[in-house]
Amino acid sequence: MLELGELGLRDILHNFFAGPTAQPHSGGTPEPSIDTAVLLLVFNRPDTTARVFEAIRAARPKRLYVAADGPRADRPGESVRCEQVRAIATQVDWPCELHTIFRERNLGCKQGVAQGISWFFDQEEEGIVLEDDVLPLPSFFPYCEEMLERYRHDARVAMISGCNHIAHLHRVPESYYFSMLNHIWGWASWRRAWATYDVTMAAWPSWDASGGLLRWLDGERCVARYWRWQFDRTWRGKVDTWDYQWTFSCWFTGGLTALPAHNLTLNLGFGPDATHTVNSAPDFVRLSPPRELALPLVHPADVAADRVAEGLIQRHVLGLTHWRCLRRTVKSTLKALVSRLSHAEAKR
Repeated sequence: MLELGELGLRDILHNFFAGPTAQPHSGGTPEPSIDTAVLLLVFNRPDTTARVFEAIRAARPKRLYVAADGPRADRPGESVRCEQVRAIATQVDWPCELHTIFRERNLGCKQGVAQGISWFFDQEEEGIVLEDDVLPLPSFFPYCEEMLERYRHDARVAMISGCNHIAHLHRVPESYYFSMLNHIWGWASWRRAWATYDVTMAAWPSWDASGGLLRWLDGERCVARYWRWQFDRTWRGKVDTWDYQWTFSCWFTGGLTALPAHNLTLNLGFGPDATHTVNSAPDFVRLSPPRELALPLVHPADVAADRVAEGLIQRHVLGLTHWRCLRRTVKSTLKALVSRLSHAEAKR
């Protein structure tokens, strides 16, 4: 198995994205552009924003939306970096409608991102969503565009992802497969799907109590315990994020996600400046480097979750190995036993 260290990640960046800055087209045959609108979510990282913007510039979308959260008052110098990011993300030099929403105060990862995406889908029936540290390959854009058209009216599909964390472990003959798990490092969706999104997850307690989570996960109790913990703490406001709510929304409505056969994006955000991914890139990122997807796309025969892929994602990305599941089961059982004994002792 190939092991890629930090040098490997730098090589990937160089091979796929290094080179001179794109220059405005001057005369001759018009350069190709995509009809699908793109939303770029930015904050305070000029370096990664510049790389992602260059990839968007190369795709030349006809409509670009830029949503920027505001600086945090207790972070010296952040307001300057936020201004630099906004200047970079609006350097549109191709035929394009530019729409912006720049926050004066910081809303955080939960409300800032959620409101930015809602603003986007309030104005667009469908579109591509990129964060300022997710660098897409060129084939990511036509892949998303074709998939958005193909599944536009298919309620079984909630999202198109450009991310595949297990490409080195799972190969399929088609260009993509379907999964219950929705990876957000470069994705696309429709207004019809995002309309079900609720940042408060109000429906979560009753859905779980009715057995909805366990049914969706085909009775996998260990996996259900993991997701119940994630959803519970998100519902209770213990984590400043927007993405677990999106996962819940897709599951609550029975929506699947299309994952490409190869990883089409590279996350530039690992490191001390990141909000969540503050450590170095994990193995599943290093072992699934970006690779262009051949066009035209080869479509699977049916819209159904790939259970083999989901098992691999659960083990190698989420860390839900048999041993970890056993430990969780024992811990949960002991906790419940201690609780019952404590209640019984209190009644004496």
